Amino acid sequence: MSFLKTIKRTPLFKVASLNSVSVILKIAIGVITSKVLAVFIGPSGLALTGNLKNFLTSVESVATLGFQNGIVKYVVEAKNDDLALKKILSTVFISLLVVSIVLSTLLFGFSHYLTLMIFGSSWNYSIVFKILALILPWYASTTYLIVILNGLGKFQKVIYVNILGNIIGLLFCIGAVYYLKTFGALLSIIVPPSLLFFVAFYYVNKEISFFENISQHSFDWKVLQNLSSYSLMALVSSVFGSFVFLAIRNNIIKVLGLESAGYWEAMTRISNYYLMFISTILTVYFFPKLAFSSTKKAVQNVVKSYYSTVVPIYVLGVLILFFLRGFFIQLFFTKAFLPVADLFFWQLFGDTFKVASLILGYQFFAKKLTVAFILTELFSLLLMFSFSHFFIINYGIVGVVMAHTLTYFIYLIVLLLYFRKSLF
Repeated sequence: MSFLKTIKRTPLFKVASLNSVSVILKIAIGVITSKVLAVFIGPSGLALTGNLKNFLTSVESVATLGFQNGIVKYVVEAKNDDLALKKILSTVFISLLVVSIVLSTLLFGFSHYLTLMIFGSSWNYSIVFKILALILPWYASTTYLIVILNGLGKFQKVIYVNILGNIIGLLFCIGAVYYLKTFGALLSIIVPPSLLFFVAFYYVNKEISFFENISQHSFDWKVLQNLSSYSLMALVSSVFGSFVFLAIRNNIIKVLGLESAGYWEAMTRISNYYLMFISTILTVYFFPKLAFSSTKKAVQNVVKSYYSTVVPIYVLGVLILFFLRGFFIQLFFTKAFLPVADLFFWQLFGDTFKVASLILGYQFFAKKLTVAFILTELFSLLLMFSFSHFFIINYGIVGVVMAHTLTYFIYLIVLLLYFRKSLF
């Protein structure tokens, strides 16, 4: 009993417990959202939402300059130094405001070209990109504020914001999809995050007086220089990654049809549901720990903690999911999505390698290993694109998840070899 009480008092348990509530709620909301999308727009519509999500990931990364992980690291280091913190907050905020305004102008001006590139000539959704252009500064600011909370160590408040964001997203999605069908589904991807700005601002302003920490005179080019390596890493991952997956989905549409692309999007959504727990714990708990670890022993303790606590729970969860996959497909979607069952084995297998590699990959950000990260990331994206192209032709839609497994197996081996001296 004393052992259990000791565990319950640990910061990881407290964060994980609240995070579990957040993730369970997010999964429940995701199930409802997926069900709504499946009923009203089907596999074809789901494929289109997948394309927009990939594009939005790259836009968000550019709008925030890929600073997220860098902000966490430097806010962690400067949270007790008012002058240094003010320089970081002012420099990043002013930079993001300028970039998001420029990007919004481009999105609005090239909306027609973008709808052709993302959705093809059969669909005219240029209005979606015009709306995105108008709300992008709010979208970027919300991301910025949440990252500040994370850097300040306010893990619980980060999770509270995420919970509220999920609820807002669900309500918006139900209303928009019910009345506007596929157009509403697309709007539900881009609008809700911007509505969360006021909630995130409220929590940040309770910790630090936000406007007192934003000043043009505190703008410091050295801060941008320090963040540039993080920016480059995030931009390579988000922008190249998003366009690779967009290209893969368009290739599926071309070779196998829009419905097959919808099946892959459904599998990806299910994968995202169970990976939410891992990614959130990594972001709000393990990454700040890695960023603060200055010795080999400290890094080993963080990695060991991850493999001994998070990974076993994940493995148990996906085994249950695999054997009950038919039930979950109909729970999340409809009977029209039952062909997704054929994708589960390779997707779950690949995600296991992915989960094992995530803690290693976060060391690139924590230790600012820019060149190594870019090379390994581009290598993995090249593998995924090449393998998927070959396997789709030879094995159909199952080929894309086979490519996923092989890519992350090789990626894990590469990371283990690269970090062997610090790990063993």
